[in-house]
Amino acid sequence: MDNFISPSHGSNLNNDELTTLFLCSTQGGMRRSNRTNTLVIVSNHVATIYDDRWVDDVLHYTGMGQVGNQSLEFKQNRTLNESPTNGVAVHLFEVFTEKTYTYIGEVELADAPYQEKQYDVENQERFVWIFPLRLKSGDQPAISDATLKKLNQVKEKQARKLSDAQVEELARRQGRTKVGRRSTNVTQHQRSFWVAEYAKRRAKGRCNLCQETAPFNKKNGAPYLETHHIEWLVNGGADTVENTVALCPNCHRKMHVLNDLADRELLLARPRTH
Repeated sequence: MDNFISPSHGSNLNNDELTTLFLCSTQGGMRRSNRTNTLVIVSNHVATIYDDRWVDDVLHYTGMGQVGNQSLEFKQNRTLNESPTNGVAVHLFEVFTEKTYTYIGEVELADAPYQEKQYDVENQERFVWIFPLRLKSGDQPAISDATLKKLNQVKEKQARKLSDAQVEELARRQGRTKVGRRSTNVTQHQRSFWVAEYAKRRAKGRCNLCQETAPFNKKNGAPYLETHHIEWLVNGGADTVENTVALCPNCHRKMHVLNDLADRELLLARPRTH
């Protein structure tokens, strides 16, 4: 086995640097290297069909296989599943900016893999394997606010190509009752972009509270509304379509200052669909 020294947490590598360091394949979300006895896994938030997400300190990572039901015996799914006993070191990268791989650290299975339903590249519902992964040491490296804002802009561009029905499907599938946190300049809740996007589309340009039209349109022509969780995330509220509304800036500020019971009840009683 070749000598191997892992990068420091939070390091940003391009693909050539990653493959040269780990002596692994140049592509794929799971890259096995016999020469360094490592498995590189990549959670790509820019361009992926998978719904990887952090919940507290555990990344729920979707296994390998883009079409049909996934198998635990398939290629690197097996390697990752057997990593507690096969001696292979598992290293995690996340992609927040295209072609930039941020090193998160060496990880291990936090619990047994489990199955859930997701969609494949042909938009067919199937069963995938989810691997709960936790850093072996230390904490997640902080990601800059600017980087996460740029990622959100990429998601907005992707959303423009989708119909309201597709956005609703993504929002309902990716909404979650327990929301993870990520360290940025300040601790930030990891919300689903698709839940927020659906709330805005469902509002059809009107504030869900005062019912007035949005105060202005953004440069892309979309009405400017802000998303709000009726039961705040900090209080254990869910990041779901049922708990998320679209408000004008004035009403949004009002909810954060007063959080009036009558307003909350009004928002909870709003129509659930378009």
